[in-house]
Amino acid sequence: MNAVQEPVGAAPMLGEDEPAGVAALDLLVAAAERWRTLLGVPVLAALLALGATYLVTPIYTARTSILPPASQQSAQAGALAALGGLGALAGGAIAAVRSPTDQLVALLQSETVADRMIERFDLLALYGKELRLDARRVLRQRTKVLANKKDGLIVVEVDDAEPKRAAAMANQYIAELRSLTSTLAVTEAQQRRAFFQSHLERTRDALTSAQRSLQASGFNAGALRAEPKAAAEEYARVKAEATAAEVRLQTLSARLTAATPEVQQAQTTLSALRAKLAELERAGKTADGPDYVARFREFKYQETLFEMFARQYELARVDESREGALIQVVDPALVPEWKSGPKRLAVAVATAVVAVVLTLLAVLAVSWARLARTADPQSARALQRLSRALRGR
Repeated sequence: MNAVQEPVGAAPMLGEDEPAGVAALDLLVAAAERWRTLLGVPVLAALLALGATYLVTPIYTARTSILPPASQQSAQAGALAALGGLGALAGGAIAAVRSPTDQLVALLQSETVADRMIERFDLLALYGKELRLDARRVLRQRTKVLANKKDGLIVVEVDDAEPKRAAAMANQYIAELRSLTSTLAVTEAQQRRAFFQSHLERTRDALTSAQRSLQASGFNAGALRAEPKAAAEEYARVKAEATAAEVRLQTLSARLTAATPEVQQAQTTLSALRAKLAELERAGKTADGPDYVARFREFKYQETLFEMFARQYELARVDESREGALIQVVDPALVPEWKSGPKRLAVAVATAVVAVVLTLLAVLAVSWARLARTADPQSARALQRLSRALRGR
């Protein structure tokens, strides 16, 4: 048999399971051959980025920290325990309010404080904005309000191109916060004082009205023979408790359904107090003559409420005075001596890393395209069609 001889110098034929293509080793060799490009482009990009940072206006950061007031839970518990049913109402109203730290952070980030800062430092002109909304947005980007849970401090940081203005703005934030909190109830003692003060004023007016009505009826001590004084005071106490229970039921119904045990218990308590109050009213009614007793009982009821609210109002004022200054500055903002941005080294390193990645991808893509044209005719034709499509032909 005659052996079939292959021509000398002919390329070996590829099997069906050995397709032609570009090997990964070829790409690595091509990339290694262009090491100057892989090294020079990132270095050049880093130098350009570093030079660009010198064209950017430097930023200075001023920092101040304050100590929020501590809440007095023990004083609150003692005061509300002495109040009975109304104490539960006041406690529920106060418990729904956030901690002083969260409130102060929210106030520092409020639009009211931002608008005052915009007006004081003429930030519309400084930031080149026509709308106050845009100026607020820029101010929010340049201001950081942080609550440190570890040491309990609130830190305010302000960025600005002028170091003196940055320090002035940081300190002004604290001044605006003090001005705002002077008209608001922020601490627990302030909340209790405001709660009892509003009820005390309304009860004082009602007590004055009841006293005038009692005097106009020709009241005298002898009229109490129809209704002993002790019974009248008992009526006043029960009516006060019924009022507290009714307000508490309204408060619970606003946030709970009627099927909850708290609401059902409050309804049962209110029904029992109303039944007892109706019984006392029936026992105290007189068939004829001026209704001295009814007016006297109303007077004693308002007097009891007034005494309760007055006592709790004074306790709240004492607790408020113990808190001292609401805003205590730990570190006032000083004029920064060193700029906080731009961070030139970080910008140069980040630019170099990005340039290395992009340059490596570009070198690998170009090498693959060049090798594909010579190693695989089908890939070469596909690349030609892709090139025509990209050129719009």
